[in-house]
Amino acid sequence: VETAPKPGRDVPPKKDKLQTKRKKPRRYWEEETVPTTDGASPGPPCNKKNRELRPQRPKNAHILKKSRISKKPQVPKKPREWKNPESQRSLSGAQDPFPGPAPVPVEVVQKFCRIDKSRKLPRSKAKTRSRLEVAEAEEEETSIKAARSELLLAEEPGFLEGEDGEDTAKICQADIVEAVDIASAAKHFDLNLRQFGPYRLNYSRTGRHLAFGGRRGHVAALDWVTKKLMCEINVMEAVRDIRFLHSEALLAVAQNRWLHIYDNQGIELHCIRRCDRVTRLEFLPFHFLLATASETGFLTYLDVSVGKIVAALNARAGRLDVMSQNPYNAVIHLGHSNGTVSLWSPAMKEPLAKILCHRGGVRAVAVDSTGTYMATSGLDHQLKIFDLRGTYQPLSTRTLPQGAGHLAFSQRGLLVAGMGDVVNIWAGQGKASPPSLEQPYLTHRLSGPVHGLQFCPFEDVLGVGHSGGVTSMLVPGAGEPNFDGLESNPYRSRKQRQEWEVKALLEKVPAELICLDPRALAEVDVISLEQGKKERIERLGYDPEAKAPFQPKPKQKGRSSTASLVKRKRKVMDEEHRDKVRQSLQQQQQQQQQKETKAKSTGARPSALDRFVC
Repeated sequence: VETAPKPGRDVPPKKDKLQTKRKKPRRYWEEETVPTTDGASPGPPCNKKNRELRPQRPKNAHILKKSRISKKPQVPKKPREWKNPESQRSLSGAQDPFPGPAPVPVEVVQKFCRIDKSRKLPRSKAKTRSRLEVAEAEEEETSIKAARSELLLAEEPGFLEGEDGEDTAKICQADIVEAVDIASAAKHFDLNLRQFGPYRLNYSRTGRHLAFGGRRGHVAALDWVTKKLMCEINVMEAVRDIRFLHSEALLAVAQNRWLHIYDNQGIELHCIRRCDRVTRLEFLPFHFLLATASETGFLTYLDVSVGKIVAALNARAGRLDVMSQNPYNAVIHLGHSNGTVSLWSPAMKEPLAKILCHRGGVRAVAVDSTGTYMATSGLDHQLKIFDLRGTYQPLSTRTLPQGAGHLAFSQRGLLVAGMGDVVNIWAGQGKASPPSLEQPYLTHRLSGPVHGLQFCPFEDVLGVGHSGGVTSMLVPGAGEPNFDGLESNPYRSRKQRQEWEVKALLEKVPAELICLDPRALAEVDVISLEQGKKERIERLGYDPEAKAPFQPKPKQKGRSSTASLVKRKRKVMDEEHRDKVRQSLQQQQQQQQQKETKAKSTGARPSALDRFVC
């Protein structure tokens, strides 16, 4: 019979079950340790929620309530300093040597800024002033963003430089075609159309399409880049001028009798008989207005979006055959036979301004894209450039051997003049500077007398219509190299053109807003406001905005007697009288101080006759 071994040295004693389950109590200052066996990885702590044990408070401890009033002196808290993440070091430990956004040159920002900061904000209510300040801040931020994005404009304007001492006017078109690439050389071409000339031409706003019309009824429109013909018709009537409307899908033709509208397939859409015997056409793209000048001396504005005539103005200067538009403010410039140029707006029946330019009749007028300079030529064989920024004074004058019959400005400020069968081009120092008339930039001789001139937008191309047809010349540096894809996109599809047309109609500017200074629209016309107030008072017989007489409120308990009402009225009248007397005394004191300062500034000795001077 086997017996259980007795506890001895070699055999460990058996432990009681309760004794094995009992653990040593652990205090809050002791760390929890988990025994691990060899070869086993330590696991998570035994606590199920895996959270630290909070120190336990003794049960008999007395809890002191905190008083709401602090005994310590309160120190104002420092504002939390937000750390700039850009200034912190990267993972590699290197620090950015150029932290923050790159600085933008002030000259580039001013180029895109549209707010004149030299003019102080008017004294107005706090709410209005805060809105103006917010608008200024947004405009400044927008101009900075536009200046930064200018780096993304990859194209640069072209130029033409001769060798040492070489005159660029002696460089002919054949030499330029040989020097440029194949795509640019294809933009130079001649259309021999002698049997239907002379021709007037016009480029679309995108610069992709060309329309021209001959004196003998030939009308055509084409994509001049790909040389794809859109339409070609003969109206069997003399064509005096031709213009694209807001897109290349519509075409306005001034025929011998009436004004006709065609589509890009050559189908006649409208015949406007109220515009008869039209000699010149101009289209205002942001107002959707077609301006026509006629032999009868009338300037007519036609709204092509609704098909109504907005205004018909009588210039009272005889036949009108010289007309141009200012792209900056949409003002029409008319040249007259008495040597004056008048500026017109559909909102006024009289000219906005009249400028005496030449001793003889005016033959041609052109305004640059910034609306700063105007070029005129007259029968006195003089070519003048005027400043349109309020002075209307000639900046430069040049006498030509033969008077210029046609003038045109490019987007970059180049000036072209057609004199007989010769075309001269003058260039300036930049886009914002007037062209220098001392030495021509380019010269070209055509096969017939010039009848129409226009630079192609966004291309270094000059289109010339003459008696022998149409010529496309290469003029380096004439066009703007970068275009706005949302406004004038030469590569837009049909769907994009339709969407742009809807957006342009929604953003159409009313014809009443055409004025000399577009910035004046944001100001208050005080003179017109006072005049309208006077007319309203005369019409009604009283001033509706006048201050009503004081009427005391009725009171109870016998305090609304007749004597008390009269006394209260008299008290208010006395207060108003005191205010008027106080204001008059202040004005007298100011006048006296002004007289004393004038007397001190002159430094003359006082005389007894000074008392008689008012």
